[in-house]
Amino acid sequence: MRVTERGQVTIPKSIRERFGFEPETEVEFVVQEGAVLLVHRGGARREAVQRLYGRKVFDATTDELMKLLRP
Repeated sequence: MRVTERGQVTIPKSIRERFGFEPETEVEFVVQEGAVLLVHRGGARREAVQRLYGRKVFDATTDELMKLLRP
């Protein structure tokens, strides 16, 4: 693997999948004991919002849910 002229590298697909590096994933480079570590920092923005607010999947349609909410 090589660093491009612009300082970019490609993370292999197997590593992206294993560690959840999706588009927009926040990462940080950390220097530790003479090595550089790529650290996953909180996931993609969509995942961060889902963790913050939660996510519920319903088996009903929006119309069916609205009927349940209305008196």
